[in-house]
Amino acid sequence: MDALQRSRNAFKLLFVYLHSPDHPDSPVFCERTLCSQALAAFVNENFVAWGGSIRASEGFKMSNSLKASRFPFCAVVMPATNQRIALLQQVEGPKSPEEMLTILQRVLEESAPVLVAARLDSEERRNNMRLREEQDAAYRAALEADQARERQRREEQERLEREAAEAERKRKEEEEARERAAREAAEKEAARARMRQEKALSLGDEPEKGPNVTQVLVRFPTGERKERRFHSTAPIQAVYDYVDSLGCLEVEDYNLVSNFPRVTYGTEKRSLTLKEAGLHPQASLFVELN
Repeated sequence: MDALQRSRNAFKLLFVYLHSPDHPDSPVFCERTLCSQALAAFVNENFVAWGGSIRASEGFKMSNSLKASRFPFCAVVMPATNQRIALLQQVEGPKSPEEMLTILQRVLEESAPVLVAARLDSEERRNNMRLREEQDAAYRAALEADQARERQRREEQERLEREAAEAERKRKEEEEARERAAREAAEKEAARARMRQEKALSLGDEPEKGPNVTQVLVRFPTGERKERRFHSTAPIQAVYDYVDSLGCLEVEDYNLVSNFPRVTYGTEKRSLTLKEAGLHPQASLFVELN
């Protein structure tokens, strides 16, 4: 069976020799014919060779299968279907190397079309199988590439959706922050406007010039100057209220300061009257931001 499989794979015929140790022609046939260099080289090149003794199990079975009746016995077979063999030629009895070569050459020539057809059929099957494998591999590669592109497309789409959602969230947060800041600024400005109005109302009308009236000049950090008259009995807080009512400052933390001599009229001095603070009949103060 191994020899048949080798002959099938190599697209060669199987040369069979059945040896009968007791036959008187066997020694001469083996020595002069089988051991002929020309015959041995031809068989080794063109056939797969198998030999067996009819005293052994496999040789005996092959002898029965080929119905060998005379020895020395040679045959040329080829694999057939269902693990069977096809007998192409049998050679019974002693033969010279030349006779064997002639017989084997003829069998080889007659069988050449079958062997060529088998080789071509096998090559076609291998090519078809290789082509199918290549097509399958190309299909799998294309499928994997499509799946990779689809996965990349989904990931890109998800990324864009996340970025869009994040951008929308930030936009809403910024819009809410702007609205909140605008609302707080508006509320703050409204409160400052009310404060300025309330402090302007608390000042009352500006008094006319007189011996009990103090003239106050206020200079701002911007260089701007404002001037107003107050009753000499008005507290310094009234001057602060006047500055606040003008709306010239963006801050609320400041002090009124005189230069010569330098005196800061902070929180502890705001209850003093202008006269008590030595600012009567006229004073020049500047705003110092804290």
